[in-house]
Amino acid sequence: MNKILIIKTGHTVQPLLERSVDFEDWIIEGTGLDSGQFLVISVFQGEQLPPLESVSGIIVTGSPEYVTDRANWSEITGNYLKRGVEAELPILAICYGHQLLAHCLGGQVGFHLGGREIGTVAIDLSAEGKKDTLLGQLPDAFLAQVSHQQSVIALPADAVNLAANSFEPHHAFRIGECAWGLQFHPEFSAETIRTYIQVRQQALEKEGIEPEQLLKQVSATPESASVLRGFAEFVFSNISGQQELHPEMS
Repeated sequence: MNKILIIKTGHTVQPLLERSVDFEDWIIEGTGLDSGQFLVISVFQGEQLPPLESVSGIIVTGSPEYVTDRANWSEITGNYLKRGVEAELPILAICYGHQLLAHCLGGQVGFHLGGREIGTVAIDLSAEGKKDTLLGQLPDAFLAQVSHQQSVIALPADAVNLAANSFEPHHAFRIGECAWGLQFHPEFSAETIRTYIQVRQQALEKEGIEPEQLLKQVSATPESASVLRGFAEFVFSNISGQQELHPEMS
């Protein structure tokens, strides 16, 4: 079986890196799969993306960078994702990835007028989200970890909005039948988001946000975390479906 590609668009914060963990580690752990079933490509460091036909699915990580900077590696990755959508390859794009997926398909990305969203937040599924193949497994309202300044300001024309809260109207969307963008971080634990809040403490205080209050509100988010395992199951079911239609692939 082809591996699931993790497109790495940046590193996590330094205190977590010093523990030898990064976005791809949490993502792999969350899927419940063995690390040997993944191919990790660090596009922000110039690594080249593999042919689309050589991977079974794509997961795009978060990043401290901004999509609106339109870095060359980011634009190349966006074009790759666009072709992945056209090829109906399963895609799960997280935070920066969510924004990049929207950008490459004609949506609008920019700084949120309300500023930063960080911590553990409540998110509601839309009517379409409740019926969605991936997110429909979640409760109508669930908790998730978030950390972002930029957002998808306008969805691509053909996108289906799946989840929102009072701050962020586009917390999740689907394009086609097998490509999803998530503004929230299903791979983040309570410990991870606490570290993010602590690292961002000075910036938060300057923005009029109380870090201590955010830390008190941090909690575990097992429902949103389950999306990673659900996506892995979707990838396998997609492969099985293709093999049933095309026995020569098996």
